[in-house]
Amino acid sequence: KDDAARKAKDQEEERIEQQAKADKERCNAMEGNAKDVCNAEAKGKEKVAKAELDAKYDNSPGNQRKAAEAKLNAQYDVAKERCDDQKGDAKDQCEKAAKDQRDMARKQVREQYAKQPERPAATGATGRTPPATK
Repeated sequence: KDDAARKAKDQEEERIEQQAKADKERCNAMEGNAKDVCNAEAKGKEKVAKAELDAKYDNSPGNQRKAAEAKLNAQYDVAKERCDDQKGDAKDQCEKAAKDQRDMARKQVREQYAKQPERPAATGATGRTPPATK
């Protein structure tokens, strides 16, 4: 079963990489900032797909968090590239807004996954208080 799952995951990862390659080739036909935005979108799409694939095959809270963070980082990278179409203060404000939005989303993701129940520490302690000694 594990071999079949590993093979299926490898095939899906190969498909993601082929799609990313095709997306990046499509960007090559563009110029200037449009090309930069396109490449940021392609890279982000690939990173998100790979993180979601990891979460699909190992559905741990850590992998779910990584997939959520990959999405918000991809959105930020694209937003930041789009800001390059602007100049001066407008560009600075655009980049600040993108960063603030990413930071707020990142905080929400971390809070969401911080609430996940954790396993008790493996300290050997039973959780009982020892009887009082005289």
